[in-house]
Amino acid sequence: MINFPAENEQFMLSDDGHMQTVLLESRQRWRDMVALACDFVFETDALGCLTYLHPDAILGWPAASLLGRSAAFLLTDAAGGFDPFRATTRVRHRHVWLKRGDGAVACLTVAAEPIIDRHGTIIGTRGIAVDITEADAEAARMAGALRLGSALDHVLSRMGQEILAPRMLQAALDALAHALGAEGAALMTVRAGLPPHLAHAAGTGAALIVDAAAALIGAHTGAPVAGAAGDGGPLLVDICRTRFGGQAGLAAWRVPGARAWDSDDIRLLAASGKIIRMALEHEAIQHEMMRQARTDPLTGLLNRRAFREEVLRHTGRTEQETLPATLVFVDLDHFKTVNDRFGHEVGDEVLRRTASLLRETFRPGDLIARLGGDEFALWLGGADHMTAAERAEALRVSVPAALACIVGDSTPRITLSIGIATRQARTDEDIDGLIRRADEAMYEAKRHGRGHWRVSLLAAG
Repeated sequence: MINFPAENEQFMLSDDGHMQTVLLESRQRWRDMVALACDFVFETDALGCLTYLHPDAILGWPAASLLGRSAAFLLTDAAGGFDPFRATTRVRHRHVWLKRGDGAVACLTVAAEPIIDRHGTIIGTRGIAVDITEADAEAARMAGALRLGSALDHVLSRMGQEILAPRMLQAALDALAHALGAEGAALMTVRAGLPPHLAHAAGTGAALIVDAAAALIGAHTGAPVAGAAGDGGPLLVDICRTRFGGQAGLAAWRVPGARAWDSDDIRLLAASGKIIRMALEHEAIQHEMMRQARTDPLTGLLNRRAFREEVLRHTGRTEQETLPATLVFVDLDHFKTVNDRFGHEVGDEVLRRTASLLRETFRPGDLIARLGGDEFALWLGGADHMTAAERAEALRVSVPAALACIVGDSTPRITLSIGIATRQARTDEDIDGLIRRADEAMYEAKRHGRGHWRVSLLAAG
């Protein structure tokens, strides 16, 4: 006889054991999956006290030390009022900042939902959290790098649309102010003993930041420095040093009450300063090229081309002011003999000394040029032939004596032949006609023994 009840009973016991094993395995499986998916799991009661935590250590806190305590003490001010431990509706992917056991702060993304009893009453909260502190910091770093790259690209793009250095600098400041969300940006020169000078400025309010920016630039230690402008607005400065010895201060400012400068702003200003430094160097090169293109390299005086351009410009001014202007041509007598006898080095020294004497004799506002060889020219705005003759007489006496210190008492002596021509305002004589008269007067002095001056008077029409 088959004992079915006994066999059935054995089967049921065996089945219960199997079901228990399956349940334990399932529970462990879910625990493992939850541990893989998040950093901790929590449950709280209706008062927000922690009733369940997994694993055994949470953000550096032993889980046992947290159970039964209000979870609110883990929250920081950065949470902004959001409390994931007392959820009233389901939330997902919400960021919250919690205190670590070592006193640091962790950023976590949380998913939570309220626990509701059969009467519809909220009796607690259940949720999971993932620590994204490192990922959040990396995301912030990447976002800052992207912002910096985008801003610098904007600055470079604006600069690339210009050719002349001053316009490049202006475009760079416009772009920098925009990228920083600033009221304006400026380049300043600050030199000992001189008032600060605004070289270039973009935006508004530059005049209000000059003194405060100059003080920060004077105390500059090598990195951008933040401070306050005269009106109390946030101010940020940096130094732009060029390879040619030049130095300028880069400043940006915001209106009073605006947000303070953050680390991204400081990095952007510092990086932009390096770009602007290149534009400053480009500007210095352009100035030097323009100076060399307009200057006689031996004497530092204007060359023939620059002198003519300046004379044309100054003629318009004297016309507007109805003033006379006088052109003076100066030629060194017997200069070829000096070159032949003493060599070109002594000849060059004679030319440099003559240029120096011309600067000393005439006014700072007068134009002085070396036309080539041993010929010089001067433009005396607002002076007539009588004033020019007085200067010419002083040169006729002083220059030969001064040049004798270079070439000695050799004969023939170096003297000057000088031609003078005055142009009255409101006349029809053009510059070429004036030049021709001054040149003819100079050669008239040479034909009559050299070492003299002559005046060309325009016949009354």
